[in-house]
Amino acid sequence: MKKIWLVLFCLSLLFNCENSKSKSLSPLSLVPDQTEILIKINSSEGLEHGLKNNLLANTLESYSKIKNFKSLLAPLYDINKNHSLIALSKDSNDSLEISYIIPFSKEGITLDSIRSIKIDSTYKSQDGINKLLYNNQTFYSIIIDSILFASNKLEIVKNPKTENIINPEIKTIYDTSNKDKMVSILINHKSSFFTPKIFKDSTLNALKFSSYTMIDGDISQNGIVFNGITKANDSTNSLINIFKNTIPQENKAATILPLDIKGFKSLTFDNYDSIKNNLLRHHLIDTTITQDFNFQNILEICQANTKTQEAILIRSIDPTITLENLDSKTNIDTYRNVNIFSSEMIPSFLIDFKFFLNSEASKYFISIDDFIVFSGDIDFLKSIISSVQNNSVLSETNSYKNLKLNLSDESSLLIYGDDSELNNVLNLNFTDDKKLDISKYKSSAIQHIYDTNFAHITAVFETYKNKNNNNSVTEEFNISLDTDLLTQPQLVKNHTNNQMDIIVQDLNNNLYLISNQGKVYWKKQLEGKILGEINQIDTYKNGRLQLVFNTSKRLYVLDRNGKDVNKFPLKFSDEITQPVSVFDYDKKKNYRLLITQGKSVLMYDKNGGPVKGFKYKSANNLITSQPKHFRIGRKDYIVFTHGNKLEILDRIGVPRIKVNETISFSKNEIYLYNNNFTASNTNGELIQVDTKGKVNHKNLNLNSNHKIATTSRTFVSLSDNKLTIKTKTIELDFGEYTAPKIFYINDKIYVTVTDLQSKKGFLFDSQAKPIANFPIYANSQLELNNIDKDNSLEVITKGDKNMIIVYEIR
Repeated sequence: MKKIWLVLFCLSLLFNCENSKSKSLSPLSLVPDQTEILIKINSSEGLEHGLKNNLLANTLESYSKIKNFKSLLAPLYDINKNHSLIALSKDSNDSLEISYIIPFSKEGITLDSIRSIKIDSTYKSQDGINKLLYNNQTFYSIIIDSILFASNKLEIVKNPKTENIINPEIKTIYDTSNKDKMVSILINHKSSFFTPKIFKDSTLNALKFSSYTMIDGDISQNGIVFNGITKANDSTNSLINIFKNTIPQENKAATILPLDIKGFKSLTFDNYDSIKNNLLRHHLIDTTITQDFNFQNILEICQANTKTQEAILIRSIDPTITLENLDSKTNIDTYRNVNIFSSEMIPSFLIDFKFFLNSEASKYFISIDDFIVFSGDIDFLKSIISSVQNNSVLSETNSYKNLKLNLSDESSLLIYGDDSELNNVLNLNFTDDKKLDISKYKSSAIQHIYDTNFAHITAVFETYKNKNNNNSVTEEFNISLDTDLLTQPQLVKNHTNNQMDIIVQDLNNNLYLISNQGKVYWKKQLEGKILGEINQIDTYKNGRLQLVFNTSKRLYVLDRNGKDVNKFPLKFSDEITQPVSVFDYDKKKNYRLLITQGKSVLMYDKNGGPVKGFKYKSANNLITSQPKHFRIGRKDYIVFTHGNKLEILDRIGVPRIKVNETISFSKNEIYLYNNNFTASNTNGELIQVDTKGKVNHKNLNLNSNHKIATTSRTFVSLSDNKLTIKTKTIELDFGEYTAPKIFYINDKIYVTVTDLQSKKGFLFDSQAKPIANFPIYANSQLELNNIDKDNSLEVITKGDKNMIIVYEIR
């Protein structure tokens, strides 16, 4: 499906370059008037990988409409660089109408091999319109002012809107969308066909909820979260307007509901009279029925259900007074010192909210905490009493607490469901009746918070893994990319939230920035493979970090959005042979970027300009290690190897220490260990050079292919299957091991190493003791850090050839 849109684009570009009917059209102005759902793709890479890796999104492909719709998103994955739109509507014959509105630029075009495409050569172009066929589907396209406009309906393409006329009401709510989210969806609620059903009850779903809704969404492997607003005109009988002139309250129903609750819906308000008047105005109360009771203290009404039982919960500021106002009640039982009442008379507030409760489960009731609870099942009431007294309630479950992290405490309307309830609601929205495998989605919710003349919306659908067990290692998530990984995953700091993101490159030289939840922020095509690790600098000294790295022909500096900074990338004719070295001599963010080309080094400033005054130009032999900067006392040292020589320079490139001895260096890096420049030789000896140039040898009995790593005080070596940390040695199984890597986190030393042969990743402490529940499955070196806001460390590694795995250590 993807390549069809490259054809659409190319044909339109070739045949319609003169068909510009207006100047600087807004893409929104081209949206057909009959549109009922408008989808804005803000991040094609993020959306593509989110849908690919998310369990719920993949499971929803069981519904034929979802499977077909996901294929309709494919065109936007390849060609959109700006925000692109999909408009959906239905014609008079109830057939789906699809329109694509895609801004483009010539620079963004990448042509690829195109297969399974049949161009209808018999079709005579009318007004610059072209036709082609793909998988028995017909599409039409036209270019209007640098915007590709395409549709499956010829009539829509023949009569596009070519003036910047936009419905001001739609534009107002459209402008609230968040471009930093993967996707934004505008819903016109005039159609019951396209309006999503959020209630289990057909009565509530039949009511018009609002006029327009605008939601922004992010999709990660473990969750889908939408945020936005919904708005209705005051004159419309929209359900959202029943909250007008009320203030949302805290939803507390979960604090007394048992653990086996499948779902609930809760309304809150600060003024009973206000919401009752709204219900009267919207004709949701039977005005022929009157009651004399006064229930001004009520502020929450909830309906909850287990698999077989149902209850109605009323929360009151003063439950004693509310209970007194319930007339004709009879005390029929006492359970754990809580009275159980019966009444043949239905309280007026249950009648007032009958449209919402849609239940007759009110014969028996109890008063517990701030609630009056009604049910037709006495055993259910007893279960609620037991749950409250044992504190085994829904609000205390980890899955519900995890869900609440994305929700506000107060809301006008809160709808909660477990996996079975979510399945039921999904089935309401499709003609298929499916039993979905979504058991990991233990808690989902949709929340509405009424404001002055609109309501905020949050919808959360997340998996949850029980994290009660300490000393455990669990797979937090994994994400599969389209192409095999070229580099091992690396962690970089996210300056917007002080957490960590993941960065990796694939075999097509695409660089990905991925959130710690698995969201792909962006994908950027590079000239070649990245050498070494990616560094971060603060070019503008404002706390915002940029990525610094090089390939064999380019030096890149990218901002957080993947955009090139200043003069970068710098292009080089001669091959770059080492990773770029980033120096910040005085910690004042006056960065120096050192590029190595064979025997030569070139130094640039953070803006991409050459640094004048750096005197070192060329070594006698090929430079064989990445130049490093060390500071001992108040002196700076730039250190690297070439041939059998150790070169030690000052900050301007003048030799600072002369090392006369020739050394047969191993392939390991140069380190600063115990204030000595430290390396190893091919004989397995530790080589240390002091600040006077004196060379010391220590025989470590390492083989010629040994690997070492150090911090300023910790030395680690790996030789054959023997791993030595400080003075302690442990024997591993024989295998193909990565170089050991040292991490210093929360005043603790950790060492990682991976056996690529058995695909096992190991983690040890500073005393060479293995961390519990390691090794783990890994196909690359392990990266270790606290990547989020909790107290647990995470491990990031390569899984299968195209997969990144994130583990959490507890």
